[in-house]
Amino acid sequence: MDALSGAGPRRARGRPGARSSGVRAPAAPWARFSAWLECVCVVTFDLELGQALELVYPSDFRLTDKEKSSICYLSFPDSHSGCLGDTQFSFRIRQCGGQRSPWHDDRHYDTGAPVSLQREPAHYFGYVYFRQVKDSSVKRGYFQKSLVLVSRLPFVRLFQALLSLIAPEYFDKLAPCLEAVCNEIDQWPAPMPGQTLNLPVMGVILQVRIPSRVDKPESSAPKQCGHENLLPAPVVLSSVHELDLFRCFQPVLAHVQTLWELMLLGEPLVVLAPSPAMSSEMVLALTRCLHPLKFCCDYRPYFTIHDSEFREFTTRTQAPPNVVLGVTNPFFIKMLQHWPHILRVGEPRMSGDLPKQVKLKKPSRLKTLDTKPGLYTAYTAHLHRDKALLKRLLKQGLQKKRPSDMQTALLRRHLLELTQSFIIPLEHYMTSLMPLQKSIMPWKVGVETPPQIRPFRQDDFLCSLEHAGPQLTCILKGDWLGLYRRFFKSPHFDGWYRQRHKEMVQKLEALHLEAICEAQNIEAWMKDKSEVEIVDLVLKLREKLVWAQGHQLPVKEATLQRAQLYIETIIGSLPKDLQAVLCPP
Repeated sequence: MDALSGAGPRRARGRPGARSSGVRAPAAPWARFSAWLECVCVVTFDLELGQALELVYPSDFRLTDKEKSSICYLSFPDSHSGCLGDTQFSFRIRQCGGQRSPWHDDRHYDTGAPVSLQREPAHYFGYVYFRQVKDSSVKRGYFQKSLVLVSRLPFVRLFQALLSLIAPEYFDKLAPCLEAVCNEIDQWPAPMPGQTLNLPVMGVILQVRIPSRVDKPESSAPKQCGHENLLPAPVVLSSVHELDLFRCFQPVLAHVQTLWELMLLGEPLVVLAPSPAMSSEMVLALTRCLHPLKFCCDYRPYFTIHDSEFREFTTRTQAPPNVVLGVTNPFFIKMLQHWPHILRVGEPRMSGDLPKQVKLKKPSRLKTLDTKPGLYTAYTAHLHRDKALLKRLLKQGLQKKRPSDMQTALLRRHLLELTQSFIIPLEHYMTSLMPLQKSIMPWKVGVETPPQIRPFRQDDFLCSLEHAGPQLTCILKGDWLGLYRRFFKSPHFDGWYRQRHKEMVQKLEALHLEAICEAQNIEAWMKDKSEVEIVDLVLKLREKLVWAQGHQLPVKEATLQRAQLYIETIIGSLPKDLQAVLCPP
């Protein structure tokens, strides 16, 4: 499928015909735009080509042929969905053609953002606004077009709100409108964790707060302040990323803990839904029910048989991969019968005053055609179901017509407390592996080697649960030990351990540098040392200083200044020829 070329709001830079090796040339004027979006795409239906890429903004953004093909197919509902009118959904694709270095600096954002909201290094999110309406002026009788925002940021709420503003206007006025919007986004401030930002677009101000990793759970909404100086009054988004969990999980509330366990263990799961909107929302809700734990497996909110990974995910020659797939084509039931867990959800239906709940069914009950809604799995949950939560949500909540946002808050809090109860014992044990601060000696083992973190021993951790397990913070009974044993084999344990170990190493490095800089006997240490040892000290100290600044270690500015002063003092004590080598003009 060849993409139709489209003119962007600014011309491509560089010599004509030159192919960009990265995202954009360093001199490109899209720094602020790139902090939020990679590009904006328009996908249309062409009688000869099928789905085709009509426009890409900025025009010099380079997508590989495989990425173009994926965006085209995933931007339209498949023929089984029958979506008429306007619909919004999202997808996630693997970046092709090797790692590209974004020319804006991600480090400041990723350092301050929660791990679950950091930029995707190897995947793109696609946020889609699709319109299909009858149009007698078109040969096929229908106007079919999608506006797609491509980003590395998982800000589904923000980008859906942005699309609801710009897409209807774009479908009426086309290119000039899109050009103006891209230039407005290019004036936005960069996403800064912990800050409330005002984002003007098309005469509206979207006010958002970007979460920070130091936030408390209740501090994610923007602070209601400063409105009197803004005209027009801003549209305040309560979150840039959170979904309406209660609405997403309504048909599966009776099994929400089983699904939480499947997500925690990184189990392969297929979600078959009537539309891309339902499949993408269910998949995103499932991946985010582990918050604050980062979801470390692959997931595809909307997936089709045309996807480049179709064969990889459907092969029977190896075990199903650790991925959550959202699909709408019933053909996947036949192709993925060997997968251990399949969730089939239908159109939202009410049974009396309660949403109709899907039933837990054995995989053998799965039929290729006319599969009824249900969670088809042989998995037995380790934890007992929280019947009090279901009663509060389904009977008390719905009968008293409790607002959906309050229902979502109850459900989110339950899942948060469940995840925290599971993670806290792991955090406590991991902390016990950290060397004592008094063992961090500046000259004892050499400047370059702070004490090592002790290894994580699973048996020792399991023994600690008797006195410091999840039963201290969670009322749910069940086989917690069995759940931990399976968790140790999952990608999420590996992802959690690597992240915590990295943070602890950085903390150790920071403490070691502080210990070196607070030592008062640098001159005494130098007295009986050879020039080789002193030069080695300079090089090691300089290396530590550069590493601390480059990795933004939690080190006080005064410590960094003292380290620099030490380096200058030591160099000053050396012969002139060595000084010239260590400090070239």
